[in-house]
Amino acid sequence: MKWVYLVAGIALFVKMLIVANPEGEWTELSIVESIVTDSGVPNAVSGIIFRNRLYDTIFEVVVFSIAVLGVRFLLANEQPTENVYQFSDRPSIVLARLGATIAALVSIELAIRGHLSPGGGFAAGVAGGTAIGLIAITSSSEWMETIYTKWKAATIEKVSVLIFIILAVLTLIGWELPQGEIGMLFSGGVIPLLNILVALKVALGSWAVILLFIRYRGLL
Repeated sequence: MKWVYLVAGIALFVKMLIVANPEGEWTELSIVESIVTDSGVPNAVSGIIFRNRLYDTIFEVVVFSIAVLGVRFLLANEQPTENVYQFSDRPSIVLARLGATIAALVSIELAIRGHLSPGGGFAAGVAGGTAIGLIAITSSSEWMETIYTKWKAATIEKVSVLIFIILAVLTLIGWELPQGEIGMLFSGGVIPLLNILVALKVALGSWAVILLFIRYRGLL
């Protein structure tokens, strides 16, 4: 029996050396073009994330939500930090808040126009979380938590995830909005809405995690 395996292995090795791999009739450019045509957005990455592999994107959003819940669970029995040290010198505060303003504007741009240019919901959420983090290192943690509670950020985060899953499921079963004219702001069907929902989820989830770590671990 071992000789059979040996002969089969040698035959496979010879096959890999001699027989060329079959090549498809399409090129990389045609793949990108087909994705753009099918999704109706110039940004092929957004087309892949929110159409071609939407199943994977749904679970990515769910995993991020579970990570936020995990941080809450693991720190639930911790004692809050008594002294939270933050930047107090004026130049650092001005630079951090200037950076936060720029990051917030970039986040809005990536969320709204992520289906037309490089960017998208996840990148927009990261930029939004960066803006919140820069504010957190220069502002009172109590004030940050007051704003978080006042604007019901936790509720908005959960609702955005729920709406995202509903829209994604409807898309997967075949229901789609009109794609519109490719390259225009109101185009791509449901993809721009999914971009905005993911941006909200990631930014607000980052805000929750930042507040928890500041409360129980301090800042510096």
